[in-house]
Amino acid sequence: MMYCVRHTTRYTYDSAVDLGTHLLHLTPRALPWQLVLNSRIAADPAPSRQREATDHFGNSITWLFLDSPHEHFEVTAEATVRVRFPTPPLAAETLPWDAVATAARLGTAAWQAAEFLFDSPMAPAGEATAAWAAPCFPPGRPLLEALLDLNAGIRRDFAFRPGATTLATPVQEVLRQRAGVCQDFSHLMISALRGLGLPARYVSGYVRTRPAPGAAGLGASGPGQPGGATAGRGADHSHAWVGCWLGPEHGWVDLDPTNGLVVAEDHVVLGWGRDYGDVSPIRGVVLGGGAHELAIAVDLQPLEEPADRPDRAAASF
Repeated sequence: MMYCVRHTTRYTYDSAVDLGTHLLHLTPRALPWQLVLNSRIAADPAPSRQREATDHFGNSITWLFLDSPHEHFEVTAEATVRVRFPTPPLAAETLPWDAVATAARLGTAAWQAAEFLFDSPMAPAGEATAAWAAPCFPPGRPLLEALLDLNAGIRRDFAFRPGATTLATPVQEVLRQRAGVCQDFSHLMISALRGLGLPARYVSGYVRTRPAPGAAGLGASGPGQPGGATAGRGADHSHAWVGCWLGPEHGWVDLDPTNGLVVAEDHVVLGWGRDYGDVSPIRGVVLGGGAHELAIAVDLQPLEEPADRPDRAAASF
């Protein structure tokens, strides 16, 4: 599937900003199953300096430096991406989850996954979250079977409720109130998996909505909400989901707990890290400005449709 992505972020300040520097995670990540055909980032006002780089996790990043006074700051990222996610292994044929947990701690093949075992500020390994997820993980159960069960449970038992949380809401509170947005459900799932000894990472990107008539689409969210953007005809959303390591043979699988499905052709990857803080779309430091207003608009438009599009929901595995 091929997409055109357009993501615009605008800050309007109460007073002039004298200096600003911004770190962007807005360029889709090049992957064996995701070809970035072209990408560009434009800013208004134009930066005095712009630098491209790669972060610790291998994501593409852009640094922007502004050294003249400005009362607004707008960034638009555009890209054309072709996506063809690999088909996951049969769930029953994946390793037992407890064997993967042992391999993650002790196996030499776990070098690519080991750093995602440990606490991070927004997704700490937790006893409470691990205990909540434990019924999905009886001893010896194939890992992907357990993950699909947990993924479906979050979709079933938690309400998607923009405004119920903020970036500062801990996963324990999300677990208690059973409500949040995609970033909260991803942090919750990651916290539970890490608590069980399984490597899990936070994936940032976009999801294509496919609403039924009169119904909200996948990952629907509200204006300015982390993990969400302004909704409208043809508009899609900044989104977040979870990658879990299945062991050295099968590598990583991505699951979308907000929608209860395995990530496939409706998703575009920006990047991944330990939690939202590692891959927030824009972060920066400004001198001056006072209070500000934030507006975000995201559009994910398909450029072609496959002749035959099979249903890739989790139930198909």
